[in-house]
Amino acid sequence: MKKLLALAAMTMALSGNVFAHGDKPKHGGVVSTANDMSFELVNKDGKAIVYVNDHGKPVDTAGASGKLTVLNGTEKTEVALEPAGSNTLTTKDDAKLAKGSKAIAAITFADKKAVNARFSVK
Repeated sequence: MKKLLALAAMTMALSGNVFAHGDKPKHGGVVSTANDMSFELVNKDGKAIVYVNDHGKPVDTAGASGKLTVLNGTEKTEVALEPAGSNTLTTKDDAKLAKGSKAIAAITFADKKAVNARFSVK
């Protein structure tokens, strides 16, 4: 019985860690987790916005840069990501995000830490 209780407690602890990243969209986009951070990709008026959080807390994107690669079937689009606020990066050009698109955000933060976040647009 003690082993069963220990196993149940471990399972609950592990599942709590999975949900601790806040994998639910806060801005109506699609969420991805990479390098212990959450990234939310939002399509707004043809532009892409990426929100970056670490365990629910905003990550400063000042000095960060990146590229968003969008795959729509055989069509590939690459657009630059630039800081646009406390924890956001955005594209200036049309990202061509559509239902069924796959996207990869390759982001390099000011401290030179590089992260790739993958998304499937719904």
